[in-house]
Amino acid sequence: MRQSIVVLLLLLLSVAVKAEQTDFSHEIVPILREKCGDCHSGNQKEGAFSVNTRESTLAGGESGAAIVVGQSKSSELVRRVISTDDSERMPPEGEPLTKEQAALLSKWIDDGAPWEPGFSFGAPTYEPPLKPRMPDLPAVIDGRNHPIDRILDNFLMNDNQPLPADVDDEAFLRRASLDLIGLLPTPEERETFLRSNSSDRRDQLVNSLLARDIDYAEHWLSFWNDLLRNDYAGTGFITKGRTQISEWLYDSLVENKPYDQFCRELIAPSTPDSAGFANGIRWRGEVSAGQTVEIQFAQSVGQAFLGINLKCASCHDSFIDRWTLDDAFGLAAIYSQQPLELHRCDKPLGKMAKPAWIFDELGNVDPEAPQPDRLQQLADLLTHRDNGRFTRTIVNRLWHRMMGRGIVHPTDAMQTEPWNSDLIDFLAEDFVSNGYDLKKTLALIASSRAYQSKAERVTEHTDAQGYRYAGLRSKRLTAEQFMDCVWQMTDTSPVYIDAPFIRGRADSGNLIASLPTGSWIWTKSDSMNIPTDHSVAFRKEWFLDTVPGNVMAVVTCDNTFKLYVNGALVGSGDDWMSPQLLLLPTLKKGENEILVIGKNTGKDPGPAGMFFEARWTNADRKPASLVSDESWQWSEKLPNDRGKYKEPVDDWQSAVRVSDQSTWMPRVESKIALMFSRSNSVAGKMSRASLMKSDFLTRSLGRPNRDQIVSVRPLELTTLEAIDLSNGETLSSVLNRGAANLLKREWRSSEDLVRWLFQFSLCRDARTEELKTLNELIGSELTLTAVEDLLWAIVMLPEFQVVR
Repeated sequence: MRQSIVVLLLLLLSVAVKAEQTDFSHEIVPILREKCGDCHSGNQKEGAFSVNTRESTLAGGESGAAIVVGQSKSSELVRRVISTDDSERMPPEGEPLTKEQAALLSKWIDDGAPWEPGFSFGAPTYEPPLKPRMPDLPAVIDGRNHPIDRILDNFLMNDNQPLPADVDDEAFLRRASLDLIGLLPTPEERETFLRSNSSDRRDQLVNSLLARDIDYAEHWLSFWNDLLRNDYAGTGFITKGRTQISEWLYDSLVENKPYDQFCRELIAPSTPDSAGFANGIRWRGEVSAGQTVEIQFAQSVGQAFLGINLKCASCHDSFIDRWTLDDAFGLAAIYSQQPLELHRCDKPLGKMAKPAWIFDELGNVDPEAPQPDRLQQLADLLTHRDNGRFTRTIVNRLWHRMMGRGIVHPTDAMQTEPWNSDLIDFLAEDFVSNGYDLKKTLALIASSRAYQSKAERVTEHTDAQGYRYAGLRSKRLTAEQFMDCVWQMTDTSPVYIDAPFIRGRADSGNLIASLPTGSWIWTKSDSMNIPTDHSVAFRKEWFLDTVPGNVMAVVTCDNTFKLYVNGALVGSGDDWMSPQLLLLPTLKKGENEILVIGKNTGKDPGPAGMFFEARWTNADRKPASLVSDESWQWSEKLPNDRGKYKEPVDDWQSAVRVSDQSTWMPRVESKIALMFSRSNSVAGKMSRASLMKSDFLTRSLGRPNRDQIVSVRPLELTTLEAIDLSNGETLSSVLNRGAANLLKREWRSSEDLVRWLFQFSLCRDARTEELKTLNELIGSELTLTAVEDLLWAIVMLPEFQVVR
């Protein structure tokens, strides 16, 4: 049955499935420039045909339309370039297009002839303003006095378009929750929201979602990891040619650090915690002049914070905008520790780059200053109050993420004219007036009627003649959102995270109460001279009347440890100064066994000790703990790799509290307290996909490798991704375990389960025909297979996979 459901739903999903598009800037522009430019670009318009802009290219010339969008075989341009008739072939002189070039041109047309917004083969007609501007707000229309609505309502009225209708409460609740914290509203949250009689319940919802600082941070972490090309594994990390900013980034999002400060700490790091962005990737072996760390710095700063493409200008003067080789190398030279020679197309020019900021009307760096001072000067110039490019770029990214399309589009092409300059200028200035607070800009957007309106219906022909604002556009779930939603519904999120930081927010006022109470133990009180490679098994038998939820344990050992709970490996560590915070997931009612294998390592004999402390909250909401002390036992007999003994151990002896606790505790006490303090704020929260390394499924769903900055992920699902989604073992395993978890709950009937799943996954009630169809497919008995099929049917729905 699952196969038939998946086939049916894939057919429905195919409306959103597209192949990868051609790269206009790097594949199409060179062909048009080389083969068509002499006769049909700039002031040349032979046969009344010009390729200067997309509009003029589509308009054609004396022979009629040159391009039929989406139909290369019917396009006159393609017919001419592949013709063997000398009287028809284009170009009429010189070498004809190669087969590869003709194929690229055909595919570009079949893809809809996408064009870099604002790009022209003619002279530039638009130069964006640099300085900020606060526009006057238009008059209120129909009582809609929100500043965003005042701007957009006036815009639509002048464009003779109707105001988009409001979306219903259920759709708004799901949309806001997914956009702001990346999670589905639970059926209980849905019921509470729908029952509210408050006239400002939508504003209250937005504020309450953004106040969930951990959920907010762990959702937006993916956005920032993409934009700052940060990850937990991948190119450069093993060879130490790249460092993470994960802990710094997570804390910055949890704290909602002001964006100007956020960027200054990335450009001119005061500590190593945020230095990984500026330092980039030191590639192994020979690299081109356009891939050096210095040039990476210029490209990353330009793209991430200013929406400027300096990649072309890192090789030669850009052919798609005004940036030059001097601009790219000047910015790179600010970072460089030594003189930097300019290279054009990888050839040295014998000219040294002068450290320089690209907008010198705001001031410039001192080229003679030491590198740290230059970076600080650059950070100040980047975040200068008069740098409107800086603020426009970030509010444009937030608008794109919330509304489905940028005000300037693409978001990395800020040289392009916005479709509404008043809107982007207002958002940028409001952002500054609110202290560069990212959350306040998100709240401003989410509280507008524009955001709360029904999504625009988009077809393949919608933007054929250029973008025309008609409301919010639906967005495809990111890979992380998709996984989080599935885990959330099925209670299948991973136990452990890959991100190298402690989740949560530290409660500075609770650090004293969080100080550890456990002791360092070993086999004898004087453990300062233990032989190297000496291993000991420590055991604690633990009887539980009930299984507590979210038991967090901090474990460390001088020098290494492995922790087993009821025979299952839970965690390990090899640096006693880096205690591990672990969730104990395999506890059970009745007898439990905690087993820690401690090992003293090193070249010479030295101190040895093991520390363990677990904390939880009892059913009566009172705190409880289990700590390492003299009630533990030890043996030199070790279990196998699965934490099991083939034969019962008959020589368990009482552990001993090490007499000199000061050997370790002063070095780790504050770390352990911080771990317990932070763990309190994430108690009961599931692990998030943003905290995991990428896998086959998330990569198939669009998560990038992050070797390059990715500011926008693909909007459409490719055929390959659809196949991976429906046939992959990862999702199949999750849904199988999820079905088993759902079966553990008490359901009055299969219909009861269907209703609950619809409320959770789609934030609406199942329709009569949906209930009837799914009940017939499931049957009267809820079996593992039937529930698994139901989950497949839900998660494959296009309605589930988009933020509508």
